[in-house]
Amino acid sequence: MLVTASGAVVFGLITVVLVRSQRVSTGSAVAVWLSGFTAASTGLAGPVNSALTALAHALSTIH
Repeated sequence: MLVTASGAVVFGLITVVLVRSQRVSTGSAVAVWLSGFTAASTGLAGPVNSALTALAHALSTIH
């Protein structure tokens, strides 16, 4: 029996383990996680890109 897992799932689990063992901060893990979905062009890449675009737009309008 062949078991396959998405690269995004594998790296997501690695990120969770690193955060739980306090090897990296939560903020760093979120940044890496979001950039991973953007670079990987998974099914979540569209919504993540939209959210990042909205966040960048919101930050640019703050005076």
